[in-house]
Amino acid sequence: MLLQAKDNGSIIKILDIQELINPVSNTVQGQNQFGEEEQDPTNYQKQNLVFPSGENLPRCWVDADYRNN
Repeated sequence: MLLQAKDNGSIIKILDIQELINPVSNTVQGQNQFGEEEQDPTNYQKQNLVFPSGENLPRCWVDADYRNN
């Protein structure tokens, strides 16, 4: 799955979808899609990622207490 970094607009390839949809995890491992060479995996804060369309991630992916608010 590809997401976009809010701060610089770079495209991030998410390596583990289960980690992404886990609301307890604040970070997700991904690879910046920069240039032709495969970049090293890096941890990204989920709060700094959006879909390429600009839409925020679903609240149930980022907030473990989403049902009570």
